[in-house]
Amino acid sequence: MKIGDRVKLIGIPPNTRDEDDLLTRTVFEKCLGRTFSIADLETVEGPPYQLVELNVGEIPGVPGTMHTIWVEPEYLQIQRD
Repeated sequence: MKIGDRVKLIGIPPNTRDEDDLLTRTVFEKCLGRTFSIADLETVEGPPYQLVELNVGEIPGVPGTMHTIWVEPEYLQIQRD
């Protein structure tokens, strides 16, 4: 996977939760099955892979105008045009 690739969110990491004002699980649920372009890749300490950044924009029913999610590659499927 590389920046600019189109990917579909095909799963939600099991430990994803809504907490107070952060509606992380809700955002993931509303993005499930949708396709986005990879905005960035970031290596974090620990996992042997990069996390993928998806700018998902405005989500109906979720406060805020621009949402971003970071997700492991195993929950994404590259979309070929």
